[in-house]
Amino acid sequence: MKKAKKHLIISICLITFLYNTIPSFSCSNLHPYILNEETIKTDEREIKPTTEDIDANLKAEFQEILKNLFSTRNDCIVKLDAETLKQFYNLDIKVSLWAYESEAKKIKYFKNWSEKQSIKFNNIESIIKVRKIKEKEPGLYGILCFVSTEFNYSYIDTPEVPNTFRLGTSHYINLKQDDNRFVITKEWYTDPFADSLNLDNLKSKEVKEYILNHKAPDYKPSERVQKAIDYAHKYCGISTDEAYLFKYNKDYKNFNPDGGDCANFASQILHEGGGFKKGGSWNYHGRSATKAWVNAQGFKNHMVNSGRGSYIAKGKYQEVYKAAYKMRPGDFVAYEKKGKIVHISTVTGLDSKGYPLVTCHNTDRLLVPYDLGWSNSNIKFHLVHMHY
Repeated sequence: MKKAKKHLIISICLITFLYNTIPSFSCSNLHPYILNEETIKTDEREIKPTTEDIDANLKAEFQEILKNLFSTRNDCIVKLDAETLKQFYNLDIKVSLWAYESEAKKIKYFKNWSEKQSIKFNNIESIIKVRKIKEKEPGLYGILCFVSTEFNYSYIDTPEVPNTFRLGTSHYINLKQDDNRFVITKEWYTDPFADSLNLDNLKSKEVKEYILNHKAPDYKPSERVQKAIDYAHKYCGISTDEAYLFKYNKDYKNFNPDGGDCANFASQILHEGGGFKKGGSWNYHGRSATKAWVNAQGFKNHMVNSGRGSYIAKGKYQEVYKAAYKMRPGDFVAYEKKGKIVHISTVTGLDSKGYPLVTCHNTDRLLVPYDLGWSNSNIKFHLVHMHY
């Protein structure tokens, strides 16, 4: 009897132990985790979503909202349709109206540029990375995001031959919930077309005929030039390699917060890729750089005055567009505004007509036609050949 009683006590203890250690399973345990304001109860313990969970949920939600926004914008550029864009703005609010008007001007610019270039945009697609999001007040969200947009175009006489380029932009957007939709109440971003939104329509028959009559040259880059091209495409910030998308080379300081990173990146391309040696006046060490390395004016002057580069042409677009076809990958374009060099881009390819394509930082570009976003009458182009 004592033995049976002992076994009973052991069994009760074992059952009690198992009850307290084996997790109970209910419908709520089997459902996927859903982030909301409700408290989830399991075994009489309250589990609330963490801040990280809520942030991740918001990012996922607004990833889709922004995807729809940029997809519609891109479609409007292809169709040259500014009217459809109005659904994303509250035109009764000044800052929202200004944001819409900027996008409408951009569509007009694309129309003027594509007519000048004799091309047609076939498709435009964006990759979006939401960096931060915050609910500023009920229903109003502030969003920081990176956007990489790929443009596909073809010349009107060879519609079957595709050409592509990428543009990278950094955006700060305020989205306000309005019934079942979100409208843009404010937007700021690094606009690659800010210098050309007032472009006069260049309907020059001579320019159009000259572009259409060109063919891509039979060209093969040297080993040094190819290494420069590869470096530029890898670290431009909008690489087609997903491992390097939205990333710069961490071995170098990003000078964008200090006024711009274009010359720094052009210097990297020549040194890291092209094998040009540093010197006293053109140098980078630690996290600091000389003026010739990091300043657009200083970079252009150094390359030309040192003999490492030589001029192909200089002047406004209609004065240099013919000479531009002499440019080859590894060369660079300096852009002058109000008598000062304000930007540097490196040629890293040629399109199907042999038109020079550039890659650079600031508003990140990958294989973009060299004058796109820079073709206003107040811009002068310095076309410089580099001696590898």
